[in-house]
Order: sequence, then structure tokens, then C-alpha cells
Amino acid sequence: MFRYWGCPTGPIVGLSTSQNKEFQVLTRRIRHLLAALSFTTLLIAGVGDAIVGAGADVPRGTPEEVGLSAERLTRINDVVRRAMDDEAISGAVTIVARHGKIAHFEAQGLMDIEGGTPMRPDTIFPIASMTKPVTGVAILMLVEEGLVRLSDPVSRFIQEFTDPEMAVWQGGMRPQRGADAPEPYTIPAAREITIRDLMTHTSGLGSGGAGAIGTRRVAPRRSTDTLKAYVAELGDAPLDFHPGTQWAYSGLNGIDTLGRVVEVVSGLTFDQFLEQRIFEPLGMDDTAFVPATDSASRVVTLYRRSSDGLERTDVPGWVDTTTLFSGGGGLWSTAEDYLQFAQMLLNRGELGGVRLLGSRTVELMASNHVDDLYAEGGTTGGRPGMGFGLTVQVVENAVEAQQSMSNGSFGWGGAFGTNFWVDPREDLTAVLMVQTPGGTLRSDFANAVMQSIVD
Repeated sequence: MFRYWGCPTGPIVGLSTSQNKEFQVLTRRIRHLLAALSFTTLLIAGVGDAIVGAGADVPRGTPEEVGLSAERLTRINDVVRRAMDDEAISGAVTIVARHGKIAHFEAQGLMDIEGGTPMRPDTIFPIASMTKPVTGVAILMLVEEGLVRLSDPVSRFIQEFTDPEMAVWQGGMRPQRGADAPEPYTIPAAREITIRDLMTHTSGLGSGGAGAIGTRRVAPRRSTDTLKAYVAELGDAPLDFHPGTQWAYSGLNGIDTLGRVVEVVSGLTFDQFLEQRIFEPLGMDDTAFVPATDSASRVVTLYRRSSDGLERTDVPGWVDTTTLFSGGGGLWSTAEDYLQFAQMLLNRGELGGVRLLGSRTVELMASNHVDDLYAEGGTTGGRPGMGFGLTVQVVENAVEAQQSMSNGSFGWGGAFGTNFWVDPREDLTAVLMVQTPGGTLRSDFANAVMQSIVD
């Protein structure tokens, strides 16, 4: 259980079980309220003026002027508060924009439990796989410039990817865990991996299948590596299936390879390309692979759920690196920074007079490129009614997919619980920033956002 401000966290003698439970919920709410009041004090003192909305290109608006209900938007706060009461999270930052104006922007709870540090609107989070759509935009910028084609084999840029092999289980079936069975063998892959394969998770590279053993052996992930060194080793990794035949999530390897393609084509390191071509033009000052030293006080603490409540956990090695700039999951960002990126996509490639992509390219990114492969992707895939575009999932049939968002919405989430989506039909985008994965908060947040639409 987390403890701060001297509030009791154990059962109180003399109270019944139900009374104790009600008391614990009440004390948790008091803690979160005190955290919110602490941040309000900062705003009154003038500190907040320097941090809220600094350099933002998406202006503020009122809910009513963009067709949202102010009263209904408070249900987002209720959803977050319930998750905090259940000790599913310690806090969150939520932001919603419609018709080009921010109508909701709230920081709730704590960014650090042990220190009792209130969540700030400009808290910096590890966004994990929400890095992937950023990498996707980088590749598409190079596609528009004629330097890369989606149909290009990866070996055009990284020669180690020539003549790939595919791992096959003995007997065609994966052995049961602990079974004494021989390792997979390899056969030539039916074709080479293309850029499109990597962007749609249909490459078979690092997807957790039969090739996993060989991948770990030939391309161990070292936090001290560079993309150049690491991806060259990945070129010798056995694939999990023939490229283009299945959808299986390549959490890091596939999109990391795209980051290396960006380096080869642009002549810049991946972090330099993103900073110069995406972050700086969009005013995303707090987005980077390594948070700035002078921003350390705004970096969130990570937690995991346990039977004893939320427990502090270290930043994993695949994020905690200053050399291996992972296109699959390495970025840190704030809610408002990422909203600039999402709004650019909603605006069909432009924000504040800066155009990163053409409108047709954004449409291409948000189109289903894999037919039914994503919907049939098993435990790592989607569900009926969903498709997958170029580094983003796409809602094809919201009813069939049991999604709150409209048909045509697209976005992606991260391993630490973060999430975003763009809804072109409603001219809306929303970002959820948290530091604890799992639970129902993503879907509850989406429901709370969409039910606030009243026009």
C-alpha cells in the first residue's frame, strides 16, 4: 500500500470490513484532493503560468464552443478518480481537443507516491509504443520525398536483411513449455521484408514466435548499443513467419529497424531527425529519447500493481538508454506535446502553418493495409471490426469492434498505460497519460470522452 502525509493505510480497529473499505476510499480521495490543491497553489504563485501551454499550437477553448458538454466532460475526472481509488493508478493527465481547440486538460493524483508529488499538466511520461506512430510519420516524410518506397525491401538500406530465413518448429507445432524438444530450424523466407511489412507488423521480425530463440542469440538487445549496430545484427535474426502472411506485434525490433532506415536515408541520427523534422516544427519541446536534465523534477515515477497496492518499479532497460534510440518505444513526452502531434494528424498533416505530411499521405497512414490479418491476430492482434494502418490501428466498424470511437478513428497506446486516438469524423483527438499499465482505464477514458459530444 502507498503511504504519505501520515494517513493510515491499514484497517482501523473497531470498524467493520465495509466501514474500513469506505474509510480507505475516503482517505485516498483526500490524498488526491490535497495533491490537486498543492498544484493549484503553484498556479496561484505564478509557477503554472510558465509551464501550462508553453509553446502550444493548439489553443484553448470552452467545451460549449466545440460541441462538448462541460458537465459531461467531468466524467473523465470521475473515471480517473475511480481508478485511483481502486489503486489501479496513482494519477493521470488527460487532454481532449475538438474543432482545433483544447476543451479539457486535467492533471489528477500523484506523479510520485513516496514524495507525495502532485501530478502536473506538464509531467513527462515514457510513452513506449506511442513512439511508433512518430516513427511512422518520419518514414512517410521520406516516402513523400521519394527517398523511400513502402514496397522497398529493407535490404535496399540495410544489406544485412538480404536473403532472410524463417524459423520453423519441429513437427510444425510449438512445443509445450518445459517440453524436451529440439529448437526450431530455419528455411528460406518466401520473400524479403519490405518497409510496409515493418510498418504494419507483418514482417515476422521479433514477433515472439519460432524465431525468438534465434533472435535473442544473434541480436541481444544492449542498452549501450546504437541503432546502427543493433539493427545490423537483427538482419541475421530468423523470422517468425513469411513476410506479409500474418499480423503479429513486433514490439521493438520491427519499428527500431525503421528508425535505422531513417538514419541511413537522412544522414542524421534518429533522434536528430525527429527533433529537427517533427518535434521542433510542432513545438514539442518536452519530447525526446532522454528527458532534459533541467526537467528531472517533472519526470513521472513508474508503478506496477500488486496485491499490496501500487509498487514503485524501475525504468526498463529498453527505455533507460542514451544511445539506442528506439523507434518502437523509446520516447518521453507530455500530454500537451503529444496532442500537437495528434492534432497535426487530425489536420491531415498540418499544424500552426507547418505541414509535415500531405493530406493523402495521412489518409494512407490511417487506412487498413492488412485486410483481416489484424482482426485475426490472436492475443497480440485486434478484434473483429479493427484494421491496421501504417503504425496505427484503425477502427473499421466501431459496433463490431466494440469501440467508443467513430469509424475511421486511428491511434495507438503504450506499455505504461498511455493512449491516444484521432477521430476525423468528430474532428476530435484525445490523449491519456499514466504510468501504470493494464486495467480498463483506456476504454473507460474513451467512453467518457465520446459521451461528452452533444452537437
